[in-house]
Amino acid sequence: MYFSFDPKSSLLLIFFLHALVFSLLLLVQAVQAEHRPSFWLSAFTLLSGLYIAPFMLGYAGWYSQQPYRDLLFYIPFQQLFLLPPVLYVYVKTLLNPAYTLSRNDCLHFLPGLGYLLYTLTVFITDKWILRSDYFYADGQDKDFSPWYQGAGFISLLIYSLLSLRAYFRYKELSYQTVSFAEAILFTWVKRFLIALLLLLLLRGLFFLVNPEWDQFGRKFWYYLSFSILFYYISISGYGNALLSILSLKAALVLDQETHQTRHQLDNPTRTVSIDELDGAELDRWKRVLEELMTREKAYQNPTLTLLDVAQLMSISTKRVSQIINQGFGMNFNDFVNCYRTQAVMDQIQSGTHTVYTLLGIAYACGFNSKSTFNRAFKKHTGLAPREYLAQNKPR
Repeated sequence: MYFSFDPKSSLLLIFFLHALVFSLLLLVQAVQAEHRPSFWLSAFTLLSGLYIAPFMLGYAGWYSQQPYRDLLFYIPFQQLFLLPPVLYVYVKTLLNPAYTLSRNDCLHFLPGLGYLLYTLTVFITDKWILRSDYFYADGQDKDFSPWYQGAGFISLLIYSLLSLRAYFRYKELSYQTVSFAEAILFTWVKRFLIALLLLLLLRGLFFLVNPEWDQFGRKFWYYLSFSILFYYISISGYGNALLSILSLKAALVLDQETHQTRHQLDNPTRTVSIDELDGAELDRWKRVLEELMTREKAYQNPTLTLLDVAQLMSISTKRVSQIINQGFGMNFNDFVNCYRTQAVMDQIQSGTHTVYTLLGIAYACGFNSKSTFNRAFKKHTGLAPREYLAQNKPR
């Protein structure tokens, strides 16, 4: 079988094969672990592999050889109307396990299905009905029609922005509802989305400056960069899927009184009214909360959530959040980690560090990872743990 293995086609071939492999691995993971985000990431990875396929085959010479050329023209490799919403749904299901596709959500996929019907109509008309190149009389692949490439570019840009907005909303909600937010932030998703947006903006800028850049031979760097990005998110999503299952079950806590937490990700403008606290009442609740932390040492629970504290105080999560935000000027995550940091400092002053490691002390005080401990400690003291230890060793 003819295939020209030049540097460009060979590099894209490697990523294309990896896309097929990881798509299958993610699908198996989705079925075995009942992990819906893995299913959507599997679909995104497969579509990404198909997205780069025309350029891989073009650099390999298939579009200049028969019978490959005629066959490839009728295969809709670049699903520019399916790839963006699939990415968006992956991010939504990863960040919010309660998210399910509604009837309105299915509208996101109508343009993609419409394009599939269009390409099927082209194939049936040219090959079966007319038996001549009616739609392909111009000899150009429909996947690279200017209207389709332009609309697909805009679609990918918009859905990437929507995905990034959903991520930052999730990040904000995590800091307000759990004491271990850093462990469940899925930073690889943020990195991927920011890098993808930068790549798209560069592509758009180059085209505006020099429209000839959009010609086939000049876009290799773009497709290579895109290949690296989808490979990165596929590996990250596959490697962290089981961790995300455990962390998300603890992170997205449902407020049993208002159900506000569940709906906030999908309805960020929806709010639940709550009475303002006057100075005396706020001080009273602050003392109750401080006693819960100092006497009962609630911060020692490494998976402490806003709901846990609300239940211990017999009030709503909305009220607890209000007390912390208004009374202490912090979010819930920083508030709890402040107590954990102080507990570590107290242990150092008592000489416990001579018996246990700093990390062991941190775990005993409620931190659940070394990275979270280091970040929180430096945020609240201005020093790394070992720097603090060196400057504050008990005499």
